[in-house]
Amino acid sequence: MSLQVTGLRSTVHDDGRVVLSLESADLGEPGPDEVVIRVEASPINPSDLGVLLAGANPGSVEETAPKDGRAGLQVSLSAGALAAVEGRIGKCMPVGNEGAGTVVSTGSSDAARALEGRTVAVIAGGMYATHRKVKAADCLVFPDGTPAADAASSFVNPLTALGMTETMRREGHSALVHTAAASNLGQMLNRICLTDGIELVNIVRRPEQAELLRGQGALHVVDSSAEDYVGDLRAALVATGATIAFDAIGGGDQATTILAAMESALSAEGGDYNRYGSSTRKQLYVYGGLDRSPTVLDRRFGMAWSVGGWLLPLFLAEIGVERADELRARVVSELTTTFASSYSSILNLDQMLDPDQLRAYAAMATGQKALVTPN
Repeated sequence: MSLQVTGLRSTVHDDGRVVLSLESADLGEPGPDEVVIRVEASPINPSDLGVLLAGANPGSVEETAPKDGRAGLQVSLSAGALAAVEGRIGKCMPVGNEGAGTVVSTGSSDAARALEGRTVAVIAGGMYATHRKVKAADCLVFPDGTPAADAASSFVNPLTALGMTETMRREGHSALVHTAAASNLGQMLNRICLTDGIELVNIVRRPEQAELLRGQGALHVVDSSAEDYVGDLRAALVATGATIAFDAIGGGDQATTILAAMESALSAEGGDYNRYGSSTRKQLYVYGGLDRSPTVLDRRFGMAWSVGGWLLPLFLAEIGVERADELRARVVSELTTTFASSYSSILNLDQMLDPDQLRAYAAMATGQKALVTPN
C-alpha cells in the first residue's frame, strides 16, 4: 500500500489571494529507479519564499477558515505582483526546493535498492512534505550517521557559492564581489574563497554584519550603510582587482554603484584616457531578489560591461554532469566545515502556517534562517 503524504501547498487565486494549506495525497509506489524519502529536514531559502508567497507581502498574512480540520493562511498580492504570476493562478503548487531524510522504500533496480536506509539529500521541489518520491540518480548520498539537519542545505547555497567561483574562473576573472554577504550563503562563499585563495569583496548592510564576517577571516568587507561606502568599495576593488559581482539584492541602484566603482578602480591603474572607459569587461550577475524594485542602471561605467541573471539550474546544465558531480562531491566531503549551515528556528509543518512564525521566517534577516522538520 502506498503512503498518504502531507505537504505544504501554495495556490494563487485570481482575486489576488495566495492561500497556503496542508494537503494530503497518495504518493504512489516507487518506480524501478525511484526511492521514497522520509523527509526529516528542509531549509527555508529565499527561493522557497518566492514560491510560497508568490511575491506577496508577508505582513498581509491572515488565517483562513479551517479545511478538513486544518488551519490555513492567506496573503495578498498587489495588482502588479498578481500580473507577474498570472501563469500560477489556480495551480496548487508544492513548496520546498531541497531537503534531506532517510530512504524508506525503493524500486526494484540495483541503484534504488542500494539506497535503502541511507541518509540522502535532494533538490526536487515539494520538500515541505512528510515524504517525497524521487529518482535514485538524483540523490546525494551521505555517510551513515550523518544527521539530516546537516545534509538539508546541500544544494542551493553550497552549489550557488561554488558556482560563483566556478563562473568567475570560466569567464576569466580573478576576484569577485558579493552582496548580502553575511547570509548563510555569503559565509559559505567567504570560506570557499579563503580556502581556495580567491580575493573576495563582501558587501553588507550593517556594521554588525561586517564584524561577523571579519570574525570569520574575511579580508575585504564593505558596509553599504557607512558614510564613505563608495570610497571603501573602490579601495577594496583596487586591492583585489575584482571585475565580476554576484548581487542578491536585485533592485535599486546597487548594480550601478558596483559597476561604477569597478570602472573607477580600473582607471586608477593609469594609462591613456579613453572616452569609452576601460577596455576590461565588468560583469554583474543578479541572482536574488531581496529588493523587488526595478534594477537601476545609471550608465557611468564605460562601455565594457554586462548585466545578466544567474540561476543555479542553468549553471549546472552548462557545466555538465561530470563537473557538477565533482562540485557535489566537494559538498559531501566538507559538509560540516566549508558548507555548514546554522538555523535559528526549527518548525514543523503546522508551525509554518502560524501567522507569527510566517512573518518571522519570511523576514530573511541575517542569522534568522529556519529549518523545517516535516516529520
